[in-house]
Parts: sequence; C-alpha cells; structure tokens
Amino acid sequence: MNLDKIIPVNREHLLLMQVLFWLFPGIKILITGINAMKIVNELNPERVWWLVLIAIVVAALFSLMFNNFIKRYTARILSFPERKKSLFAFFDLRGYILIIFMMGLGISLKFIPGIPIEFFAGFYPGLGTALTIAGIRYFISWWKTIRESVD
Repeated sequence: MNLDKIIPVNREHLLLMQVLFWLFPGIKILITGINAMKIVNELNPERVWWLVLIAIVVAALFSLMFNNFIKRYTARILSFPERKKSLFAFFDLRGYILIIFMMGLGISLKFIPGIPIEFFAGFYPGLGTALTIAGIRYFISWWKTIRESVD
C-alpha cells in the first residue's frame, strides 16, 4: 500500500501541518502554566520569581532540543522528490514514536495525584514557550518556502 496516496498534499502544506502541530499545543500548555502560576502567586507570591526562573531554564532547554527537530524535519520535508506526499509524512516513524511518548507523558502528568501546582507553574510555561517558538519557526520556514515558490 502506497502511503503517499492517503490525503496527498504539497510540501508547503506539510510545513503548515508542523506549524499547527507545534503552535496550538504550545499555546494551550503555556496558558495552562500561566494559570497555574497565577494560583501559586495568590497562595505564595514569593515563589513566583523562582518559578519564572525555572520556566526560563525549561524553555531554553526544550528550545535547544526542538531546534534539532525543526532543522531535521524541515529539511526532510523540503527534500521530498515528489511534489505531493501524504498528510501524515511530516514526521517519520521515529518522530511519531517520540511525539506519542512525549504526549502520553504530558497527559499522564495531569492524572498523577500529588504533583504540586508549583511543578505545573514552573514547567508548563517553559514547555509551552518552547513549543510556541517551534511553531513560529516552522511558520517562518513555511513562509520562506511559499515566497520562494512564488518567485
């Protein structure tokens, strides 16, 4: 079975899928983290500065990790010899396995009892920021690709 026949789209649309795949969860996680930080601020305002520092460190570390994803998958998408690929070709198998693992871990965190709100207030804003930045970087790649195809 040829997977390229399943919802074939242009390479530019695959890059746009990456934008949506990273940007929307990033914004959602960022908002969740900011809301958790507001709760911590109401309960214990002197801890917020530490949580902001933690969020900055988390954002920096995840941004470095996501930078490799962005470079690899943008190059992969743009190197496809076919003009159209399956809508699901924006990741390879390894990428899907990693993303499923990360999403599963993230979702399961919400259901583990006893995790303090401070964890979400420090970790989620950093992760959400890194995901949002990744989505913006994919948008820039998509925009450059669109501009080059017009010229």
